[in-house]
Amino acid sequence: MERLVGLALLLAACTSTTRSGDEIGSTESTSESTSDESSGSESTSDESTGDSETGEPATWRSELYPEDWTPEHTDPEGHFLHDFSYAGYRGGGVELPMTIPGVERSVLDDGADPSGSTDSTAAIQTTIDAVSAAGGGVVRIPAGSYRCDGLLEVASSGVVIRGEGPESQLWFTRDVDMTGVDHLTFRGTPSAGEELPLVVDGVQRSHVVRVADAGNVGVGDSVAVGWVITDEFIEDHQMTGTWMAFNGQWRPFFRREVVAVTCDPGGCDVELDVPLRYPALLRDQASLRVESGYLSEVGVEDLAVSTVTDDWNQAWLNDLSHAIGLIGVADAWIRGVTSFESPNSVDGKGRHLQSGGLYVGDSKRVTVADCVLQSPQNRGEGGNGYLYEISRSSEVLVRDSEGYEGRHNFIQNWDFGTTGCVWLRVHTEGGVRYSDPTETVSLPGYSDYHHSLPLANLVDDSTIEDGWTCVNRTSYSSGAGQSGTQNVFWNSIGSGIVRSFQFGWGYVIGTSGLKVEHLLSEGTNFESIFTEPEDWVEGVDVPELLEPPSLYEDQLARRLGG
Repeated sequence: MERLVGLALLLAACTSTTRSGDEIGSTESTSESTSDESSGSESTSDESTGDSETGEPATWRSELYPEDWTPEHTDPEGHFLHDFSYAGYRGGGVELPMTIPGVERSVLDDGADPSGSTDSTAAIQTTIDAVSAAGGGVVRIPAGSYRCDGLLEVASSGVVIRGEGPESQLWFTRDVDMTGVDHLTFRGTPSAGEELPLVVDGVQRSHVVRVADAGNVGVGDSVAVGWVITDEFIEDHQMTGTWMAFNGQWRPFFRREVVAVTCDPGGCDVELDVPLRYPALLRDQASLRVESGYLSEVGVEDLAVSTVTDDWNQAWLNDLSHAIGLIGVADAWIRGVTSFESPNSVDGKGRHLQSGGLYVGDSKRVTVADCVLQSPQNRGEGGNGYLYEISRSSEVLVRDSEGYEGRHNFIQNWDFGTTGCVWLRVHTEGGVRYSDPTETVSLPGYSDYHHSLPLANLVDDSTIEDGWTCVNRTSYSSGAGQSGTQNVFWNSIGSGIVRSFQFGWGYVIGTSGLKVEHLLSEGTNFESIFTEPEDWVEGVDVPELLEPPSLYEDQLARRLGG
């Protein structure tokens, strides 16, 4: 059986445990790492250093990230860390804009009611449409309480919705027919155009793919690199009979931009702004597809939002509904958004959201910064209680943000193609999940990688007070299966748990106070089947400080020459 390049051998034979539903299961693995032994590295890391005269704390470095690290660095066994520095607005290293080109128009000019006594949906949408028609600019929401009984949508590039901080309160009341519907949506329409089959296997960590003829592809074009979910690809990952939803379909794994095209008599090399994160094999009909239709330079900032409904049971009838959705966007942002308990809350439970918080789907180069979301009503199965959710997106940066009391506070969810995303200095706490609206029986709700092989993502310098998992979820969530490979937990602290059973290799480097589960030989359950070898675990509760504290920021400085 053909194997993917550079991945470790899988279990030769193992009986698959079949599950159904959304739950990962209540059985806790008994394995706990208290040192570096039995890890993928079996290392004690580089020698610690410290200054006894100045009192500066001692530090240590990962074996996989020496001082002279480059993106090509690989250890003798094939372990390596991806370059995560491309995540975020405009590919990282660019400040979010404060000055927005175009017009600025207040929603008060179109009749929005800052007292919350009447419905402001039509007035705010009128302001959005006016700014859109003018070619972009700022939709300003002054301090006040704005009730929206309907939905809002931005469908043009260059439009930013800007409040004045927590005093600008936007609260939504609609709670009927909200399954799969977001309350405030920025909606692009990415579509695939010309398809160029690869003529050589795409190599992970390479910026270049080779095609027979570049056609009309030019510098600056948006493209996607992907492949068909073939039987062979599924078998390589031991997911035969588990992965079903996307079998036989071409899926976009990497959303990119063309930076150069070089042709010779034998074909054309197309250089991309961000390297590939995984082998793109001819066997799987790998190809490059030109894309168009993204919204760009859009954002929402300095705003308080609530979607809580006054009908508790109705909230439990709507699945996959978010306060804010970014769908089909590039170079976009959400900044300074907080949730709050709106006047629509009447049950004394102190909830802020009907179901989900922020959603980023089918997008690239997005930054979510300085946000605090909490307390959804619906934390049941079916995609509910997800506070920060990413699906089918590349190079999304979620930084300096907090999630409390969701089902999964920070989550990758649904379908192939979440790659190169970074969660930097996030705080997750109080995650909990329920099976029904009575909330009589609770189970821990962890942040997690949820579905279909999210790869080469990073949890960086973050606080985990509940848990974060990356495991084989087998048949849960419509055949989620292998839910991660080559993902990194870097410099994690807290009192919760990190559970890392990743396909091939995963990495847990530097933890403090956390329980780390990764040893397949101790209490192996269905979450770890077909995930050999054991993930690289290094520096569990080491008293010295991991250097650098943020992998993303250090890699970004190296790439930009800082």
